[in-house]
Amino acid sequence: MRTQAFRALVPAPAHAAEVACVPYDVVSTEEARALAKGNPCSFLHVLRAEIDLPPDTDPYSEAVYAKARENFTRLQEEQILVRENEPCVYLYRQTMGHHSQTGIALTCHIDDYGEDVIRKHEKTRKLKEDDRTRLVDTLNANPGPVFLTYKDQEKIDRIVETITTSEEPAFDLTDETGVRHTLWRIPGGKEITAAFESVPFAYVADGHHRSASAYRVGSQRRAANPNHEGAESYNWFLSVLFPASQLQILPYNRVVKDLNGLNVPSFLERAGEVFVLSSDGRKSPDGPGEVCIYVDGNWHSLEWAEPGSSLNPVDRLDVSVLQSRLLAPVLGIKDPRTDERIDFVGGIRGTDELEKRVDSGDWAVAFSLFPVTVDQLISIADAGEIMPPKSTWFEPKLRSGLFIHTLE
Repeated sequence: MRTQAFRALVPAPAHAAEVACVPYDVVSTEEARALAKGNPCSFLHVLRAEIDLPPDTDPYSEAVYAKARENFTRLQEEQILVRENEPCVYLYRQTMGHHSQTGIALTCHIDDYGEDVIRKHEKTRKLKEDDRTRLVDTLNANPGPVFLTYKDQEKIDRIVETITTSEEPAFDLTDETGVRHTLWRIPGGKEITAAFESVPFAYVADGHHRSASAYRVGSQRRAANPNHEGAESYNWFLSVLFPASQLQILPYNRVVKDLNGLNVPSFLERAGEVFVLSSDGRKSPDGPGEVCIYVDGNWHSLEWAEPGSSLNPVDRLDVSVLQSRLLAPVLGIKDPRTDERIDFVGGIRGTDELEKRVDSGDWAVAFSLFPVTVDQLISIADAGEIMPPKSTWFEPKLRSGLFIHTLE
C-alpha cells in the first residue's frame, strides 16, 4: 500500500492538551458544547461548529460550515495550530488502563481506498458522508484521522519499538477520561513508508465516513483539475494505522423500546424457544455464542450452538444471530439501520447504562453482547461483506487535532 509523510498542522506545544478533542461522531451537539465550554482552543469548534451558533441551528446548514472555516482559520492565525517545517510521520501511542496501542499517523492514497487495498466493512449513511465531504472541502483539510488496521508486520514493529524507546515524544498528555496520548515526530519517515509498501491491505476499523469523504473530495478535485499530475495533496488522506494484535474492541450493545406487544413472561418464553434461556443474573457474556438480556429489573442469558463454519462470516456474528432469531421475528426489528425502536450503546458505557435506560421506562429490554474480534472484522472485509450496523466499538478513540492534513 502507498503511504506518505505530510507537512501537518499541529498544536503549539503549550496548547496541545486544549486542542485535542474526541472524534466528531461520538458526542452529540450538547455534549460537544459542554466539552468545549470555556476552551476556545478545542478542535470541537472546527469539527462541530454548530456549538458556536444558536441552539436551534441546523447542523448541516451553510452557517455551520462557514463557522468551521472561520474557527479553523482563527486557530492558525492565533498560532494555536502551527505548520510543521517538513513532512513528517508520527507514532501515536494511546494508553487506557492496562491497555496500550501504538499507531502510525501518515497519509494514505485515495486510489488504495477506491481499489479496495484499504478494505471496508460498513456501509456509510449518505447524510453523514455528505456532511464530512462538505466539511473537508470547506476546510481544505482532513480534520480527523481515519482509524485503520493491518496484519502485524515484524519489520514495522521493530522500527516503532526503536523510536519509542530511544527518542523523546513531541507531545504527552492525558485527556479528561484518563487516556494517555503520546506522540513521536519522525521527520521524513521514509523507513516507515518504505516498510508499508510490503503491506498488502489495510482495513477501516473506525472512520468509514471520514475515509469516504476524503475519497470523494480527492476524486472531485482530480476531475476538476486539468493540470492534475498525481502529486497533489488531495490524492492523500489522514490516517492512523495500528497493528491488528494491539487493538481492543468493546461490545456494541442494543436497547429496544418495547416488546412488540408481548408481556415480559411471553417475551422470555419466545426467547427460550430459540435459545437456551437461563435466569442466572449474569450481565455480560463469557464468550461468543451467548447474549445477556435485561428486562423488568432482571438479567437473563441466552445461549446457542456455534453457527456452522460454512455460513457466511457475517451470519456467524453474535449480532447477526441475535438479529435473525430474536430481534426480527419476535420484536419486529426488521432493519436495525432505520428502525427507531432500537438504539445502540457503546461498550465503554458498561452494563450500568443498559440498566439505566431500561429502568427509566423509556426502553423495555437491553442486550449485552460479547465483542466482535479483529480477526472477524478482517475476515468479513476480505470476503467483501458488510457487517451489521453498530457491530464494533473501538476503544480508546483517536483524538482529533493533534495532526491535521491540509489539501494545499
